[in-house]
Order: sequence, then structure tokens, then C-alpha cells
Amino acid sequence: MEELVIRDADVVDGSGDPWYRADVVVDRGRIVSIVKEAADAGCQRPKARRELDAEGLVLSPGFIDMHAHSDLALLRDPDHSAKAAQGVTLEVLGQDGLSYAPVDDRTLEEVRRAVTGWNGHGDDIDFDWRTVGEYLDRLDRGIAVNAAYLIPQGTVRALAVGWEDRAATPEELDRMRRLVAEGMEQGAVGMSSGLTYTPGMYAEDAELTELCRVVARYGGYYCPHHRSYGAGALEAYAEMVALAREAGCSLHLAHATMNFGVNEGRAPELLTLLDEALAAGADITLDTYPYTPGSTTLAALLPSWASEGGPEETLRRLADDGTAERIRHDLEVVGADGCHGVPVDWDTIEISGVGDPALTRYVGRRLDGWTTARHLLLTDRLAPSILQHVGHEENVRTIMRHPAHTGGSDGILQGAKPHPRAYGTFPRYLGTYVRELGVLSLEECVAHLTSRPASRLRLPDRGLVKEGYRADLVLFDPRTVTPGSTFENPRQLPTGIPHVLIDGKPVIEDGERTDVLAGRAVRNSPM
Repeated sequence: MEELVIRDADVVDGSGDPWYRADVVVDRGRIVSIVKEAADAGCQRPKARRELDAEGLVLSPGFIDMHAHSDLALLRDPDHSAKAAQGVTLEVLGQDGLSYAPVDDRTLEEVRRAVTGWNGHGDDIDFDWRTVGEYLDRLDRGIAVNAAYLIPQGTVRALAVGWEDRAATPEELDRMRRLVAEGMEQGAVGMSSGLTYTPGMYAEDAELTELCRVVARYGGYYCPHHRSYGAGALEAYAEMVALAREAGCSLHLAHATMNFGVNEGRAPELLTLLDEALAAGADITLDTYPYTPGSTTLAALLPSWASEGGPEETLRRLADDGTAERIRHDLEVVGADGCHGVPVDWDTIEISGVGDPALTRYVGRRLDGWTTARHLLLTDRLAPSILQHVGHEENVRTIMRHPAHTGGSDGILQGAKPHPRAYGTFPRYLGTYVRELGVLSLEECVAHLTSRPASRLRLPDRGLVKEGYRADLVLFDPRTVTPGSTFENPRQLPTGIPHVLIDGKPVIEDGERTDVLAGRAVRNSPM
């Protein structure tokens, strides 16, 4: 007898097709049968050792978070309810060009310092890996949800070139090609870049194109945080489209927002650019989060020249009064490349987390100017994370309607007051943008969160409620699903998602987190 039957579910299967009523049978981690309209037809109902009553609930594939920053959180926090309770069954890590593999001892310490605001310094983590394959093996010991990995181009450059603003030598470029090839062979699904973050931003397009050619050989995709989301955003998008087409590589645009005042109302221009490229044969997808503010580290706003050489050099420059004044001028007058070419408006910058508990009083406060920002960067040694209140609601709604759109939380779990998207992205799509605003139909929204990302990841047995597919499933109440997280209280779990299964095992049961660690690394299958 099979293990589980999910009885009388309203199945939204991830394809975008209309929902239907069915009994769904799960055994050994797979969907083994779907009996449509079983109760109404009066046919023999399937039986199993365990029955889950889904009356009034929608059954959908598990949600895929296409932009996650849980690289250490999955190891640090086995519970990981921030994502599991949202119905997320797979996260894509290694984002924005900076993560923890491949590294050597020097690079690992530099990266840990550079992204402390994203993931903490990691003093509580045993970094017993150096390669991509070893990191994925570490995930395979058991994690809350599944995880795929993007090779971080900035980390690769730090390993092969360092943190200097210069072109790679031919020998260094060859080493970066080998590192990317090795990462793909070991299971990465693609490569990310953070082209407003050092040292990845020091790479010219020709260098990035060469690395993307390697990614393409293995059937992976390129996921850039491109060179500007503010002034010059459309030109930066066009640059990435052209680069990926030159390399023959699939492209996935990370957190594809149109932020800052210069881009208000310009989302249709971005979508026209993408539609023209798609019509010409390009393979492009994108992800967004359903909120207007962004989130990053305070140090990320600095001009790139101030961060050249790595974290210690950055701190040295901040400590020098004359150099700090140059930094201030670039930030406030010129518009630093780290702040997307837009002069910083300190009133839009809210501190969301600090590393030093003595600085907790700053969390939740808007910055009052450069003096306070500099003090925090020096005292907390680049650790502060921030919210940046620079988005536009109509741009958010316009972009999420596009057929190439997928969902990504960009959720930073670090800090006392993180962005609520870390805990609320997927129920916010379902509750706010489907039920309350009608921006997307339920069937279309679920497709954006399931089958479309699974297709981008080339996963042949995930993303649909379909016989033979993995039983990564979510049951939610479409009438009540709501994010609990708010900007005031961001660490609140959602309501209306009583059951989440990974490989048929209950990760969330009756609204509560179980002790099941069913997640594993999801590896690319080299072509």
C-alpha cells in the first residue's frame, strides 16, 4: 500500500492550466497517481497508509526561491522555518557573485568579511569545504529545504585575480575558466555576478563573456546582478542581454526591479527590451520580490575604488579623513557606482542589522548622514545591513505580470530587523497580488513560482503536480494565506500554509515545523 493519499485537494498543478479536484497519491518520494474528481465520480477512492484531508485547500508544487541568501543559514539553522513555512521547497544559492565556494583559505576569509551583512561572519560554521562539490556534499548531510548553487563570479575572481581593479591576465582568465568548469562539473546550475560589488564588478564584458561560454557548455545559465539598477539601469540590462547572446548562454536577470526615482514608470521599457530579445531567439528569464524596498549591505553603497583591495583596504580608506571625504563626495554629489550611479538619499537608508550588539540601537533607524554611516562602517567593520526605500509599486506589478517572470525572495536572514521578504515573499504573492489585488490569477502565479523556475533550472521532475514527479508539495488556503512578516516585525511566519512536503516527507505539518530534514543539494546534470 502506498504511503500517503492527499484527499479532495483543489490541484493547481503549476502548468498555468485551470485547477481541478483530485486525490493525489504519494509513495517513496514521488507522485504515483492522480485521481481527478474522485469523490464526484463515485469511483474507487485510492487508499494509503496515511491520509491527509485537503478539503478547501489548494495543492501545488513546492515553491522555488530563485534568489536566496541562505548559503550559511541552511547550515546554521536546521529549522529554517523562514523559508519552509512559506512553502519553499528549493532555494537557489550562490547569488550576486559572492559566496563560499570555490575558495582557498585566504579567499574564504575575505569573502566572509565582505558579506558579513548577508550571512554573518560564520564563526558558528565549520567551513570544512573549499570546492563547489564539497559544499554541495555538506548540504547533502541534511537541510530543511532543497538547494541549488550558482558559481559566484566575484569569488572566482578573488581566488584567481584578487580584489584589484585591473584586467585579468591570460593565465588568470584560464584559471577562472577552469574554476567555472569544475564548479559546473561538480553540480552548480550556473554562474552569478554582482556587478556593483567588488571584486566582480572589476571584470569587463569580454571576461564575463568567456566565463559564460563555459557555463553554456554545461547547459547552465548566467544570473547577473548587473552594473546599475538606478541611473543607466536600462543600458545595464541591455548590456547583459547582449553579453549572454554573444556567449550563447541562457540569461536569468536577478531581482529585476526598476528602482530609484529616475526609473519610476519605466518598467514597460525594460519589458520591451526583453520581448525584443526573446523574439530574436534569446533565452531569458528574471525574478523579482513583491515589495518596493531593496536590501543589501551598507558597504555595498561605497564607490568601487574605495573597496579595491578587499575589506581591510576599505576600512583603511574609511579611517583616513581625506579619503573618507572623497567617498562622501562620490556618494552624495556624484552618485557612486555602488549606489547605482544615483546620489544617495540618506533618508531612504534604514539600518536592518549590525554585527556588534553594542550598536543595536541603530537598527530600524534611518541614517541622518555620512558621519553616522562612516561611524557604523568603521565601528562594525563593514557588517551593517540595510533596507533601501527606493522602489515603485507600479513597476513591481508590471514586471511580475511578464511571462518570463519567476519569484525570488532575495531574502537576507541576517540582522535584527531584516527585510520582511525573507519571511513573506511567497505568501505575499498569493495573498496580496492574487487574492487582494488580482494582479495575477492563482494558476498563473503558481506557475511563476514553480514550473517556470524548474524549467530554468532544467529540473525534469520538479515544478508540476504530475505523476512520476517528486512529491515536493504545498497545501495552502487561498482564502487566508497571508504573510505574517511586516517591516515592523519581519520575523513572523505566514498563516494559511498548513502543510509542506519534500520528497513526500512532512516538513510543515498542521502549520508546525517538524524535525524532518528532507532537503538535499540539487545538482546540474552536465550536458
